[in-house]
Amino acid sequence: MPCLLRTGYFFSEKRIFSPNLLITCKMKPLWGIDLGGTKVEGIVVDADAQYHTLARLRVPTEQEHGYQHILGQMHKLIGMLAAETGLTPSRIGIGTPGALDPDSHTLKNSNTVCLIGQPLKKDLETLTGLQVLMANDANCFALAEARAGAAAEKAPGAEMIFGVIMGTGVGGGVVANGKVINGRHSIGGEWGHNFLDESGGPCYCGRIGCVETILSGPSSERWYLKLTGNKLKLKEIYQRYLDKSDPAATETIERLIHFFGKALGPIINILDPEAIVLGGGVSNLDVLYNEGAREVEKYVFNPRMETLILRPKMGDSAGVFGAAMLTE
Repeated sequence: MPCLLRTGYFFSEKRIFSPNLLITCKMKPLWGIDLGGTKVEGIVVDADAQYHTLARLRVPTEQEHGYQHILGQMHKLIGMLAAETGLTPSRIGIGTPGALDPDSHTLKNSNTVCLIGQPLKKDLETLTGLQVLMANDANCFALAEARAGAAAEKAPGAEMIFGVIMGTGVGGGVVANGKVINGRHSIGGEWGHNFLDESGGPCYCGRIGCVETILSGPSSERWYLKLTGNKLKLKEIYQRYLDKSDPAATETIERLIHFFGKALGPIINILDPEAIVLGGGVSNLDVLYNEGAREVEKYVFNPRMETLILRPKMGDSAGVFGAAMLTE
């Protein structure tokens, strides 16, 4: 059982002191921050109590104020978490949009553009005096689902887990034996920018037909718009597909299913994971877990597909929990 935390107590290692009370307890606090485009979320969890949440807070990113302001917001959040728990960290995990380049030690591939080219890890360490461990937000999602989420529940002890985010963009993360695989260029798991099909058109990365240009939510919405001239959200397109009331909606979702299989099949051939966990808004489409899974099987180099394709268990919590788990 985790210790009950109350204002006015002091924490040293795994002991809690109050003026009239000494309680020895088993506690392993982990600190994490999920840096998003609109919010910065921080968490402190107890790894010795199944990642029980000790504190969880948010502040706005306010990226329009620039890089230095974002650093300040992260520093502020760490202080708020410290005040909330009475704990002081020695290191913290950060989940970022984009990845830290292993050679230049600056951030790249970020949709929060003011972070690109900035030495985020070094600057945050200098500002806070803490050791900072950093990973892409999709890697953090995969790590959380592997250690404490859907994969931990359905494929305990798995050697290999692949985490997928399909939302406004498409990303992925690889977890092997409980550890994130970053790779030589820190792009391990970045299947969203594999080539899939030219019909996806230009990608923001400068290439044509990336997975992201077909499997992201906005990409399916653009395809439907191209077919009909009508702009609908993916949720409504999917409902029309289920109702069988709109041939264009049927074509849009069937196209999504087809390319879902074509994109994920090669991942299984290369990594052969025990489970693939889907996240992001597109993962809410039930069809991906039946018809989508059958489509994936067509591209797997095996007589049958044993890989589990799982719904996420941790939802939008996964990124911040995974960031904290980087420090474990």
